[in-house]
Amino acid sequence: MDGKIVRGIAGFYYVHTKDAGIFECKAKGVFRNNNIKPLVGDNASLEILDKEKRLGNIIAILPRKNEIIRPAVANVSQATVIIAASYPKPDLNLLDRFLLMMKMQNIPTAICFNKADDVEPEGLLLLAKHYNNSGCMVYITSTVTGDGIVEFKESLKGKTTVLAGPSGVGKSSVINKLFPEAQMSVGDISNKIKRGKHTTRHSELLSLGDNTYVMDTPGFTSLRLMPTEKEELKEYYPEFQPYIGKCRFLGCSHISEPGCAVKDAVENKNISQSRYNNYKQFYEEISHIKKY
Repeated sequence: MDGKIVRGIAGFYYVHTKDAGIFECKAKGVFRNNNIKPLVGDNASLEILDKEKRLGNIIAILPRKNEIIRPAVANVSQATVIIAASYPKPDLNLLDRFLLMMKMQNIPTAICFNKADDVEPEGLLLLAKHYNNSGCMVYITSTVTGDGIVEFKESLKGKTTVLAGPSGVGKSSVINKLFPEAQMSVGDISNKIKRGKHTTRHSELLSLGDNTYVMDTPGFTSLRLMPTEKEELKEYYPEFQPYIGKCRFLGCSHISEPGCAVKDAVENKNISQSRYNNYKQFYEEISHIKKY
């Protein structure tokens, strides 16, 4: 029997099968021997130990379409980060870290600014404009008024989406607004591990019908950048691309060189000042990451 891993916790993997529900499984020793770790999102083959109790073993991991290192999930179509537009105050440094990590892993990314009913629209529209220039789709939503929910839901249909965001931004409220039936999807798991359905402590995949899956990941408060060469960092900023070749110096890092077209674009408000400030901070951090 084949299924999809929807959650992994304490050595147990919960595998959703199309016709028989969720099975609690252990991974066979061959995975450890071959240094293979099953991931949420993996398609897996099972051997059934007890069909009534829905117990089994994972005996094979089917080929992966892709794999994200952080958060550790497989077979994803896109990532979406949910940020509160009002409270807690948007942490744009944290947001830019997440976008950079997804860019480095070649995962298309969208941003959902939630709680739009509690903020001045002018500032929010300016923020959305800056992030549209970053190469991301931007959605503005409110679970109170329902604004933007339909458009956001359309962006998820038929895809497997990693849904991430800091704690307190209303991620669970957005999921419940988008898919009221989602709570039913995790019921079997919650009953087995005796844990509340609303606190995400591990990556968890929700099956929402119509070949639509959402991977709900734990709330994060910090992200460590992945090792890369500092000279490559600028390649992950789409808003820099129109200015390539226009700087005075070939190979300009857009940090301290004179005659930099990117710095001029920041000065002229064509590139977000906060995005650029974070770029400089990340450049400095990456300069000090040891390569092993």
